[in-house]
Parts: sequence; C-alpha cells; structure tokens
Amino acid sequence: MASLKEIKRKIKSVKGTQKTTRAMKLVSSAKLRRAEQVAKASKAYAIKITEMLEEISANIAKSQDSIDSPYFKSTKEPKVVDIVVITSDKGLCGGFNSQTIKQANSFIEEYEAAGAKVRLRVIGKKAIGYYKFQQRELESAVDGLSSAPTYDKAAEFIKVVVDSYLDGETDKVIIVHNGYVNMITQEVRVDNILPLNPDEFKPDSISTSELEMEPDDDSLLDELINRYIEYTIYYALIDSLAAEHSARMQAMDAATNNAKDMVDSLTVSYNKARQEAITTELIEIISGVESMK
Repeated sequence: MASLKEIKRKIKSVKGTQKTTRAMKLVSSAKLRRAEQVAKASKAYAIKITEMLEEISANIAKSQDSIDSPYFKSTKEPKVVDIVVITSDKGLCGGFNSQTIKQANSFIEEYEAAGAKVRLRVIGKKAIGYYKFQQRELESAVDGLSSAPTYDKAAEFIKVVVDSYLDGETDKVIIVHNGYVNMITQEVRVDNILPLNPDEFKPDSISTSELEMEPDDDSLLDELINRYIEYTIYYALIDSLAAEHSARMQAMDAATNNAKDMVDSLTVSYNKARQEAITTELIEIISGVESMK
C-alpha cells in the first residue's frame, strides 16, 4: 500500500484537477448561453431570406417554367467534390471532433469509391491536425474561425468555394459539422451547399405578391443565393461553436464527477493506511513495554 504522504499528495493533486474542470464547466456554460442567443437571433434572418428565395424562385419558375441558374445545375455523378469540415480549435470536449471527422471520412470514402476527386476545405485546428497527420492534402485550412466566427470572415471563406464552383472547378459542395441540439445532445449535420435543390425553395402557398423586383428577378436571385450561402456557413460555425461548448460542458462535468469519486476512493485508502500505521505504532509500544517487564 502507498505511504500516507504519497496518498495525501495524490488527493491534493486530484482536488486541484477537480477545481480546474469545475471552472471550465462554468466557463463553457456561460459561453454556451451566449452562443444560443446568437443562434436564435440568426434564425429570424434565416427564415426571412428563405422566404425571399421562395418568392423569387416562384416568380422565375412561373415565367420561365424552370430556373436557369448555375447555382441549381445538379450533376448526378460529380467528378470533383469539395467537403468543408468544421471542427473546434480546442480539445477537452469528448468525442465532439471525432464524430465530425468520422462523418467526413465516410463521405470521402463514398465519393472516392464512385470515382470522384475529393478536395478538403478544413476549419478548426483539430481537423487540420488530424488530416495533416494522415498526410491528406488540404485545399484550404483555416484556424481561429471556428472559435470566434464572424459573418465577414465566414463570407470571405465561402466566396472562394463558390467561385470555384461557378468556374467549373468543382461540381458539388457540402459542409460537415457537429451541431447543437440541446445542452446534453449534439448531432453531426450535413449541408448540401451547391448545387442548390430547387424543391427546397418552393413556397408552401401560391404567392399573391404583385411587387416588381428591381433589378430583374435573375440578378436578385443570384444576390440572394450568395447571401443564403454566406449565412449557411456562418450559421454552421455558430451551431458548431454552441455544440462545442455543450460537449465541453458535459466532458468537464464528467471529469469533475470522476475526480470526486477518485478523491473519495483515495480518502478511504488514506484512512485505512493511517489506521494501519496507528495500529502498528500501538503494537510496537505495547511490545516495548512488555519487553521491559
């Protein structure tokens, strides 16, 4: 059995770790609340821009029978696929990043098995580190954005991807990230960015609007699509950040509980060792007294 001094040192060390994990849990909880507020505020924008896209798409489809836009031109068998993978910049969040990477790898295998070339565009130090370790070529890699997402930086990142699609360099673009469901649940989400599916922008009811659009519908549609795509990547970053804080809060809560259990176990061991030491000392004293008689 370990000595009293050694057990006492271990208890002190575990208690120090417990204080750290508890503090990290509280910090993640506070950051999660802020991320939730940003996500809720962004949802109103998402609803409005989708409604506008539905309106414009319906007007164009009514006059042309179909939407003639490069954003809607689907390729059944894409030759080049861009996969945007979003992970965190920091660890200590359980399986948060590994779940995202696992889903991304599944898509990589699927598309490469079908003969397509996959180009990875990675956001977050964890994914960057993983794919560099795997010696996987990265089309682009950005760190610092997933931990502090801004609309301008998100728009700047996705513009390069969209331009590559419009230039014909890639046929399909998808985003893979771990999203926030609630404080104890996260789920991996996949957003098919390009090409867009026209069925997603069909209004539930027939539009009665008689407003004329300036400029023309086609120009306005392209501008709205760009805003829609920018928002999608921005919201994916916000969603991922909220999920990251949720996962880290859970991980730190579990670590705090484990530390408490370890302290309890070490305290029992300490008491047993102390009792044995006292018993041994008593026996030695009694034996010494008996030998002097």
